[in-house]
Amino acid sequence: MPEGRGHYACPITSLTLLVSLTRVTLDILQELDPPQPAHWRHHLLLLYKKGVYLSHTGKMLFWVLGLLILCGFLWTRKGKLKIADITDKYIFITGCDSGFGNLAARTFDKKGFHVIAACLTESGSTALKAETSERLRTVLLDVTDPENVKRTAQWVKNQVGEKGLWGLINNAGVPGVLAPTDWLTLEDYREPIEVNLFGLISVTLNMLPLVKKAQGRVINVSSVGGRLAIVGGGYTPSKYAVEGFNDSLRRDMKAFGVHVSCIEPGLFKTNLADPVQATEKKLAIWKQLSPDIKQQYGEGYIEKSLDKLKGNKSYANTDLSPVVECMDHALTSVFPKTHYAAGKDAKIFWIPLSHMPAVLQDFLLLKQKAELANPKAV
Repeated sequence: MPEGRGHYACPITSLTLLVSLTRVTLDILQELDPPQPAHWRHHLLLLYKKGVYLSHTGKMLFWVLGLLILCGFLWTRKGKLKIADITDKYIFITGCDSGFGNLAARTFDKKGFHVIAACLTESGSTALKAETSERLRTVLLDVTDPENVKRTAQWVKNQVGEKGLWGLINNAGVPGVLAPTDWLTLEDYREPIEVNLFGLISVTLNMLPLVKKAQGRVINVSSVGGRLAIVGGGYTPSKYAVEGFNDSLRRDMKAFGVHVSCIEPGLFKTNLADPVQATEKKLAIWKQLSPDIKQQYGEGYIEKSLDKLKGNKSYANTDLSPVVECMDHALTSVFPKTHYAAGKDAKIFWIPLSHMPAVLQDFLLLKQKAELANPKAV
């Protein structure tokens, strides 16, 4: 035996024997307990992966929820940021004899704005001046008279000077005749469209250079009737058109730093929605209808429709401040909204309904109409 070999012979032999015994032992164990089919390992692997996936999904949902909460907080905070120095800013409001315009003029005067209130009547102007500070100024304006609008715009330009016009609130409007379509003539459509649409456009075009100079705000008062045809007559078409004009104006003015907003009030108790005047106009048209149409609708149709209207009066908002609050946000927020729904009925019912299928809209709105006596009569 060579020198040194004896020193390692025993460990090597022992290691060889250990390996041999290990192999034999594994062979015996496999005979006694053969391996299970491979599918159980596959199931265990799937369960493990599923657990890992669910764990990752839970974490992802947690972060998404956290992100949504953060976005909601930032969005709310963003809406509360206000502009500074309102006391050196001029705003022009149409339709200030009563209703939203009158309340807006008084509210913004108290806030410190330089308010220029356009009234249709001398009595409306006098009453408003008696309730406001010396800072507020009034002007008589018929928005359907182009020359009157041009003169007023020049007068306003002289008032605001180099500051320009921070806010233009197009509020003037009339309901027109609210009656079934086949009762009406083209002339019945003309008044609300002339006032609510062409008057609004005329005032906007003439005041726009002053608003652009101030990089200010344009606020157009539309209606839920601009989203949903609730009644017949020229009021709804005029408000639908206002929505279209508002959208195109908003996009055109972005490059100039002018924000354009649209307010969509629900049903409010104002002179615009005076049921007495609406009934008188309806009765006047009824008297002029042909015998065929009267036979189709029935002599008691107006009374039945008024009874239906009385049932809806409880939904009308008596507090006009929600509309003025929307105007205020559109005027003073650093980030004004593009559309404002004013009134609980607008937010809960009318605006959501405007996004529903036509079959559902028709079903709900037709339930509010009075039944005709004999619609098939000729």
